[in-house]
Amino acid sequence: MKKILVVVDMQNDFIDGPLGNAECQAVVSNMVEKIKSFDGDEIIYTLDTHKENYLETQEGKNLPVVHCVEGTKGWELNPNVKEAIDNANCKVTKMCKPTFGSVKLAEYLKETFAQDEKFEIELCGVCTGICVISNTMLVKAFFTEALVSVDASCSACVTPESHKTALEAMKLCQIEIKGE
Repeated sequence: MKKILVVVDMQNDFIDGPLGNAECQAVVSNMVEKIKSFDGDEIIYTLDTHKENYLETQEGKNLPVVHCVEGTKGWELNPNVKEAIDNANCKVTKMCKPTFGSVKLAEYLKETFAQDEKFEIELCGVCTGICVISNTMLVKAFFTEALVSVDASCSACVTPESHKTALEAMKLCQIEIKGE
């Protein structure tokens, strides 16, 4: 069975930057250990990627906090996560995404793995209630028969309550929640 790990938006701006918080900081070490111990086929990591005109976009008007502007320190992976990814013992794919969910991620998986092939896709990262849930639901919609899971111990949200709410919503959609 093929195994894919999707590391969602473990970027400086979400960990200790303008959208960071203690919950997101607390999962960094768990994420590093998960990446180091991953024995699957591929790690895909996403980068929330905005341009200088972020505040003019629909997302920027609804979340008026400039973050993850391409090329800035805040856009980069957390240094500990980056080191773990750089030393991964499998194929690693970087995927920039302009908003919460990435259709590009789902399409990449669809092109890379045959629909009749058995595989597991595990997602984790920040923010559970926005980008993790969006990408998880897209992946599950594209791969209804794949085992799609989220590692709660390597994911965090704005608050513990919003993290828990997102996990419960994913359970309802037949997403396996690990690490609770």
